[in-house]
Amino acid sequence: MTGKVVLKDIARLAGVSEMTASRALRGAVDVSDATRQKVEAIAAQHGYVPNRIAGALASQRSNLVALVVPSLGSSVFPEVLSGVSQALTHSPLKPVIGVSGYDLAEEESVIREMLSWRPSGLIVAGLEHSDTSRAMLRSADIPVVEIMDTDGDPVSHCVGLSHVEAGRGMAEAIASRGYSRIGFIGTKMPQDFRARKRLDGFMSGLKAHDLTLMDRELYAGVSSVRNGRDLTASLLQRSPGLECLYYSSDVMSVGGYMHCLANGLSVPSDLAIAGFNNLDLLAGLPIRLATTDSYRFEIGQNAARIILKGAASTPEIIRLETTIDFGDSL
Repeated sequence: MTGKVVLKDIARLAGVSEMTASRALRGAVDVSDATRQKVEAIAAQHGYVPNRIAGALASQRSNLVALVVPSLGSSVFPEVLSGVSQALTHSPLKPVIGVSGYDLAEEESVIREMLSWRPSGLIVAGLEHSDTSRAMLRSADIPVVEIMDTDGDPVSHCVGLSHVEAGRGMAEAIASRGYSRIGFIGTKMPQDFRARKRLDGFMSGLKAHDLTLMDRELYAGVSSVRNGRDLTASLLQRSPGLECLYYSSDVMSVGGYMHCLANGLSVPSDLAIAGFNNLDLLAGLPIRLATTDSYRFEIGQNAARIILKGAASTPEIIRLETTIDFGDSL
């Protein structure tokens, strides 16, 4: 068969009506297994793709789960997506992703576009949104799950961890090692609300031990190993007496470690290092860098499970406890 294959072609080849072919491809329970398998095999053979827009118009809902995240630049949010995908594996729902770039106006645009496709659920990173975005999330007649953060006022469901407590916990860990000349390096400041909350918690934790930050670098750009290396060099040049650096992400702390290796600095003897996220890339380093686990995969799983319960489910707040790995760098 040449040209575009449509539903009536699949129905004719299978010897069934268009209605039956459509129901077979949607997995309707009133279609026999034999018919469904025959229709699916013919559709696969001819490369037929169902028109989901027409189905969504009829049912007022598509089988999409919208996931709105600020970035795909590191493994943080791809791991969240992996958790979502794993939880949805045995359901008809499939995730589709939109990226906001840490910009609330862009996030608003992405949320509006996602909701226009009538998804079965929406997962969005963070608790800070524009007023219009919050209004759209509140009025959406689907499960809405805000993820990654629990320090704030969720619209409905929420799965994440306290970034204030994560920062405070790392301050406790660093203070317990006896460091007093401490610096901080953070990226996407001030757009990354969660990194800002970790810094607030960190400073609060230091204050409890009568400590303050000796120096800090709040960088507006993205996290990268190169930026971590360059900003570490800059900060140490400005404040050579620093004993310990806390980074807003593991990607940046790896860059700090690379600076130390390149300049003959011993970690932690000359400089202690700690990051955040517990990324897989840490496993390939000569030493284990201190970090806090952000449970990205588990957050994605839990969010998707809430979506699967449907719109009528009671709002849930799932807060995962932060876990610090001291590694070899503190």
